[in-house]
This record gives sequence, structure tokens and C-alpha cells, in this order.
Amino acid sequence: MERIPFLDSHTGGEPTRLIESLPFPLQPAPVSEQLTQLERDFDHFRATILNEPRGSDVLVGAYLVPPADPTCQLGVIFFNNVGYLGMCGHGTIGLMASLSYLGKITPGTYRIETPVGIVEATLHPLTPNPSPKGRGELSPPPAGEGPGVREYPNRVSVRNVPSYRLLEHIPVEIDGRTIHGDVAWGGNWFFLCHDHSLEISLQNLEQLTDFAGRVRETYTKMGITAPDGHEIDHVELFAPPDPSSSLRADSRSFVLCPGKAYDRSPCGTGTSAKLACLAADGKISEGQVWRQQSVVGSIFEGSIQVQDGNILPTITGEAWVMAEGSLLIDERDPFGMGIK
Repeated sequence: MERIPFLDSHTGGEPTRLIESLPFPLQPAPVSEQLTQLERDFDHFRATILNEPRGSDVLVGAYLVPPADPTCQLGVIFFNNVGYLGMCGHGTIGLMASLSYLGKITPGTYRIETPVGIVEATLHPLTPNPSPKGRGELSPPPAGEGPGVREYPNRVSVRNVPSYRLLEHIPVEIDGRTIHGDVAWGGNWFFLCHDHSLEISLQNLEQLTDFAGRVRETYTKMGITAPDGHEIDHVELFAPPDPSSSLRADSRSFVLCPGKAYDRSPCGTGTSAKLACLAADGKISEGQVWRQQSVVGSIFEGSIQVQDGNILPTITGEAWVMAEGSLLIDERDPFGMGIK
């Protein structure tokens, strides 16, 4: 019987399953190349961790791996029920809150190597007093204390990879009418649409999921891809914020992820793509805060910096640790490596 320790958190309702230690060796390499090794040699482990009956379509996994860049304290690879993600905003917030819960990091700023570049994540202190060093430090759990015996900092800001709009106002015909969308990069690829005329609410999930899936199928058949041929694999539908919510927001979104699960959070890379489009349209300036609301009502705060002509989005949110334990893999179990 194999045991795989895990720690689950959720960020705005979207879960992240952290695997701190892989049960097999990866050759030392940049994180992007470690992902290639995983996909080539150990993809069965991804299915074991996340697929039913042990997991679910909505779960996103995070492998903690050694960074190759000497300026980084952490390396991470995110994955879901169908493959791997370049970056994951909610997952990075979940990663930081989880390591905080475990007592392995202190408030401060960390550089994290991902397959698509380096991001910076700031774990905010529980009190308004800033960290005296201003730079996060990896640390062992406090002596005599285990995780969970005290409150842990869980609010995180993630400065993402440079984000940009690739294509603007692309027409796509659905159900005999034409909608339009922008194609943008925020660490993953997104098709962002406003003129869909659908209600974005939990009561309308089935219609939203069906519509977004057909939008993705249609523009894929049209040959709309990233410059390297990568599929535009996320669809993001926008609408005005929920007027009944007590939380102030600038926009509400429904995000369909690869694997056909919808994002319960406002989606960190999707909000980054949205900020890049707003910047391209001159609708947001440096330091201005954009509050993006998810279909379940949770909020990410977003802002941008412009550096050497690049848009650098920062996403802020909270994650909550909700389960820890060991996944049990019985070699006799016919579905022990997941249902595929």
C-alpha cells in the first residue's frame, strides 16, 4: 500500500491539492523541463492524484519541485484532470497559504519558478505590521508546535508573468448569432467574451458550461490558436457584478477550464488576461484596483504594473486549508491509478 501525503486548500471556492514530495526522482532541470519529464514518464501519477474515484474534475494539483533559477525559493507545477497548466493564480495563492499553515514560510515575498516563468508571491502578515526583512524565508515549523494549532497568514498577492492581448474582437458564430471575444495570455490562454447575453449565476451553470464549451469548439475549428499552435483552452464569459452581493465588484465572470470544469474562483490567470485587455483598451491604469467576482461570488483584487512595455498583473486573494492526510494507493485496486 502506497501512501501519498497531501494538503487541500481552496481559494475563493476553487480547490488546490498540494503534493509536497514526489515519490519518484526528476532530473535537475528548469521547471519547464521537469514538467516535460512528468508528462513523458510519470503522467499516471497525475491521474492517480486527481482523477476519480480519489479526486474530481474540479481539483487542481500542485507539485512542489526544486527551482533551477537560483533567485527562486520555490518551484511549482500545476495540473488538472486532463493535463498540466502553465501557471495557476488560485493555485499559487493556495500553495502559499498551505505552506504558511505548515509553518514552512513566513510573511514576505517569494520568487517561484513555474513552467512559464517566474512569479512573485507575497504572503501578507496577519497584522498590518510589515515583515521587518520584507523578503520571505523558508523555515521549519515552530519548535513544539504542529500545524493547525494557531492562526496562519492566508492572504496572498501574486505578481504574475507578463500578460497581453493577442487578438481583439474575434467574431464567432454560435446558435445563429455572432458573439465576439479577445484572445489573451495571463499564464494560460483565454478567450474572453462579453456579448454572450447569458446570466452569470450559480442557477445558470448548465447553460453557461454548454455555451462556453461550444464556443471553444467553434473557434478551435476556425483555427484560432496561440502563436505556437497551443489551444486557447480557457473560455471566460463576463457580465456586470451581482447586484445582490454585499461585496463590491467591477465585473463577474464564468470561466470554463480544460477538462470542462468551471472555476469556482475568479481565476487568477483569467483575471490577469482580463487586466491585459483592460490595459490594451486604456481602461485601467497603474495602481488602480479591479475587483473581479467569480460565478460563486468570491473576489480577487487585481492591479497592473507597466515595466519595459510589459503588463505585469498582480492578483490578491485568500486561501483556506481544509483537509490533510494521505492518499492510499492499493496495488490490488483496479481504479487505484484513477478512472481515465
